[in-house]
Order: sequence, then structure tokens, then C-alpha cells
Amino acid sequence: MILADPFPPSLPAALRDSFTTRLIRDEDVDNVVALMTADRRRVVPDAQVGTEGARTRLVGPQSWSRRQVLVVPRAEDGSPSIDQPPVAWVSAEDRAAGRTNVQWFAAADAPHRDELVGSLLHWAADVGGAFARHRGVEETVLNDGADERDADRKRLMTAAGFTRARTWEHMERPVTAEEATTTPEPRAGVRARRVHLHTSGLPYAQDVRWVHRTLEESFADHFNSYRESFPEFVGRLTSGDSARWDHWWIAEVQKDDGSWWPGGGLVADVMPATATAGEGTYLEYLGVHRSARGRGVAKALLNAAIRDAAERGLTRVGLEVDADSPTGADGLYRSMGWVTTEVSETWHRAVPALPSNLLRDGQ
Repeated sequence: MILADPFPPSLPAALRDSFTTRLIRDEDVDNVVALMTADRRRVVPDAQVGTEGARTRLVGPQSWSRRQVLVVPRAEDGSPSIDQPPVAWVSAEDRAAGRTNVQWFAAADAPHRDELVGSLLHWAADVGGAFARHRGVEETVLNDGADERDADRKRLMTAAGFTRARTWEHMERPVTAEEATTTPEPRAGVRARRVHLHTSGLPYAQDVRWVHRTLEESFADHFNSYRESFPEFVGRLTSGDSARWDHWWIAEVQKDDGSWWPGGGLVADVMPATATAGEGTYLEYLGVHRSARGRGVAKALLNAAIRDAAERGLTRVGLEVDADSPTGADGLYRSMGWVTTEVSETWHRAVPALPSNLLRDGQ
């Protein structure tokens, strides 16, 4: 089995005798989830990381668009250990043309932690530059994030050349059983429905395409918008156990001739229970096509999700909103009962396309 990354990060000199990097195996998933969970609980004591969702990203179909490595102790023969848990993990995802998502976690007691994280983020910048070259663009934006309260993470990203680009509010509202029947109906000329499913449980292709097209065109004028092809969209949102087809909705609007056309889309997922809150629904993407704005489409989709959560016996609905957006979406959410529970930040660093390491002349 090949365990070494062909172009591994260059670890700090003080770590090279004791630690090295290697690729991820199925057997590593639980240890990486434990690393992620411990890091998040430094700020959010009851934070949960779903193992199956992480498995899809780490070793499942969603891993195919990523480069990622573990930092592990060396075995007695100097090779990467396959028995001891990792002290750090880093991932660079080819998210879209011009955008590379970066994630990383390092154990609080990792030796020379600052230098270690710096080396991993330098590697991520090189990987992002390679993605840009393959995409045929001059540069890519590394996209990282941090909880607003996580001073340590923000300090390390600043040292690696990242700057804060945006603030996001994480909001929740409670759901009551009565809302299964009392949730308001949409305005006249608007209706919301789930995507149609075949008897196999898979959705109609046309509906999935409508959701993709609606979301893409809805966010075309939004901060940090990058065009995502339909295959990329499907691969990212529907692989493995992450596809919750009964949590996908389309809002349709009626035209003057009486025909109905998609005007909005909603992709949601299950929000796992924590030590202090029950299971809920998480609204991952909600978009209203520019031609359908001002007709109550967003409210129709939100009410559909609330009603569905109540019918399932869930206790809450969560979402994330751009706190810096001029659209005022946070005002709509507050008017419907959502309150802010956490605040996170997006951090960016632009890196140029990188020449190939495979060619000696660097062309």
C-alpha cells in the first residue's frame, strides 16, 4: 500500500525526525473525527462532527476533489505510523474555478504547533496553485474559516497570509408540533414542493437540474460566488450518505399564462442532536432566482422546511446567513423566529497558479 503523498508538506525541521505525513485510509476516519471534534470543542463545548459525513469527505466520493494528508509519528523504521493517531490533518478542495476550500485541524498539544500549522497551510497554498493551473485561471482564492471566538485559529491564519473577508451568523429557531398544521401557506401564485422522486428513491434528473440552476443564478451577484458546473454540484452534494432527497425543495411561481416555473430552491440536511439540543433540520442552501424576488418565494421555502420538521417531530431548524450582505436576509429570518447562536468568519488568501512539479523545466 502506498501511504506517502508524492509531494508532501515540508514539516518544520524540529519535527522531521519524529513525525511525517501520509495519506488517509478508511481506518483513520474515527481518529480524524476525534481530532476535529476536540478542536471544535475548544470553542463550542458540545460540538458534534458526524462520522458518516466526515467519512464521505475523507475517504468517500467527496475526497476525490481534495488533496489531504495526515501528520503522524514515525514508526521505528522511519516510515509513517499506521497505528498511532494523527496530530494534524489538512485538506485542500478544488471547490470551483478560482476557489479552493481549505480545512485543517491540529491537536492542542502537537509539538511546535505554530510552525506545524504554518507548513500545512503553505502546502495548501501550493495545492491551490496547482488547482488554478489545471482550471486554466491565473489565481485561486484559498477559503478558510473560524469561529469568531477562536483567537488561536485566527492568529495562525493571519500568520499564513489570510485576511478576514466575511462574517456569518449561525441561526436557529425552535419548532413546535403545532407548526405541522399552522404554518402559513405561500402567497397566491407561489407554491413549494419537494423534488419528485422515482420509485427507486432517486430524484427526477430535471428537478435536480432545476435546483442547481436556480441556486447558481440566485447567487450570481453574491459575495464569493463561483460558478459550479452541474457535475460538480451533484458530486459535492449528493455523494455517499450526504444526499437527503426528501430534504430538497423547489418553489414554483406562476407566470401570466398560468404556467408554473421554478423560482427558488432549497437544499437541507439533518442536524444531529447534541448534549443540549434535539435533532433538527439544517438549511444548507436557499436561493431565489432574481426574476422571482419579491413574491414571497423564500418565505414559502422556509415555511415548507418548518412544516416538514414539525411533521418529523424535530425540535429546531438551523441555517447560516451572510451578516455583511446588503439583501437583508437576516431580517427575514429574525421575523420568522430565528435567533443568532454563533458567529463565524470566512478568511481568504489569493495564490497564483503554480507550475507543475512533474516537469523539470517548471512549464
